[in-house]
Amino acid sequence: MQKKLIKVHPTDNVAVALVNLKAGDVVSFEGEEINILSDTKSKHKIALETFETGARIIMYGVLVGSANNTIKKGDVLTTENVKHQSEKVFGRTETFSWTAPNVDKWKDKTFLGYHREDGQVGTENVWLFFPLVFCENRNIEILKDVFEKELLKQRANPHQMLLRSLVSGAQETEVLPTTSDVFDNIDVKFITHPGGCGSIRQDSESLAKLLAGYVNNPNVAGATVLSLGCQNLQISTFKNALNAINPNLNKPVLIFEQQQMGTVDNMLTAIVKESFEAIKKANEVKRKPAPLSKLRVGLECGGSDGFSGISANPTLGAVSDILTALNGIAILSEFPELCGVEQELVNRCVEDEKGEKFLKLMKTYEKSVIDAGSGFDMNPSPGNIKDGLITDAMKSAGAAKKGGTSPVQDVLDYGEYITKPGLNLLCTPGNDVESTTAMVGSGANVVLFTTGLGTPTGNPIAPIIKVSSNTELAQKMPDIIDIETGAVIRGEKTIEEMADEMLEFIIDVASGKIQTKAKLLNQNDFIPWRRGVSL
Repeated sequence: MQKKLIKVHPTDNVAVALVNLKAGDVVSFEGEEINILSDTKSKHKIALETFETGARIIMYGVLVGSANNTIKKGDVLTTENVKHQSEKVFGRTETFSWTAPNVDKWKDKTFLGYHREDGQVGTENVWLFFPLVFCENRNIEILKDVFEKELLKQRANPHQMLLRSLVSGAQETEVLPTTSDVFDNIDVKFITHPGGCGSIRQDSESLAKLLAGYVNNPNVAGATVLSLGCQNLQISTFKNALNAINPNLNKPVLIFEQQQMGTVDNMLTAIVKESFEAIKKANEVKRKPAPLSKLRVGLECGGSDGFSGISANPTLGAVSDILTALNGIAILSEFPELCGVEQELVNRCVEDEKGEKFLKLMKTYEKSVIDAGSGFDMNPSPGNIKDGLITDAMKSAGAAKKGGTSPVQDVLDYGEYITKPGLNLLCTPGNDVESTTAMVGSGANVVLFTTGLGTPTGNPIAPIIKVSSNTELAQKMPDIIDIETGAVIRGEKTIEEMADEMLEFIIDVASGKIQTKAKLLNQNDFIPWRRGVSL
């Protein structure tokens, strides 16, 4: 018989509905009969005791809200009867110890990656084009059209063929190219963005760090950089940021400044010639075996549902623990979605200084949100709420499961590059693309992205592996989901078994044996975080 309710942590006073329940149903749970008082959709929460107004609501073992009014035992929790509440945190409260998982079966495993001279290993081999300022976006788009048509030999979009048929009134068929891609061992990718000028100087400096991180990322073989000349994000600012991250960088970085080169035609001609030669050379790099300690995995969730914190996110957490035990790197970001679990994370920091930095970043970020007339409590989206995540602390407690249980080795502000093996906390927004963009800019060479509702996010230089929290989503949107963890909800697989399957899949993706759905869809999202205002 399928279980109908689940309690995530022994101290929880709410349970999650695993199936749709109707008012009047009686559910046997933990040795007692629970009378269901309201129609309750799966993924939503049922009160396991009667809450009086102001009573503390506990889930995942932490405070996730308080009762707005009386909530009877067996009733469903909603945005009307529950409000966001989280614990106040001031510093470390207990000594942390960790028992690492047994990784004997993984310690000799390897993936086939691209070895860089600085010791980093890429899971992709990408030549990257990007502008320092939005004024060059049009030239980037022109170059994208030129290089994709001539190097990648891309087929026409089927929707383009449909429109062509509608315009002509006849069935159109595509004439396929007679040759394959010119280069078989390198991808050419393009970034555009709205920054580099017009906002406060700090935003331009932050963008410089992000772009420098993309160049330094082991997935990038080299880059072509376009500058106008007069913008806030000067070439010197970008070079300084690159030098700060890696003073011994030995990658080709071609920089072109339009105001020094005259006409657009002159500049584009030079760019095409020089970039082609550099790309041709970068194509010579081949994949070679690398230990799993060279994996740098970003941990992301987007379009989350009430099962995300029970199936998909804990699976990522188990993978994170395996990798950190192997001396690899995992990155947990989305600071608005760590609201409510700060105490656990502070206690897990290996140094008090790191815990203090984390709290300072959290408080500064939250103050800026409040000053803008909002708050972290506004983080859950309509889709989150509809599928059972009704407070930010509830969402955060489930989201934090992606970080597993290992010690926090480092805490990074936005734009800082990872240097320490183990679990790293990175200050980013909760916005899916802004967060993913930032983790890759901090050095992630692959990203695990969980979703319960479906999110088609990708990245220009790093493979994004989509993990669904439930089987229904994987069946409904098979074109965006790589792995599904619904078997955990049904009790058919343990978190540990699911994590083993996921790590094998990651190795195949990192080795180029499997292409992610995001890559097949040519999904290349890039959104920098603008902390300031426009001037």
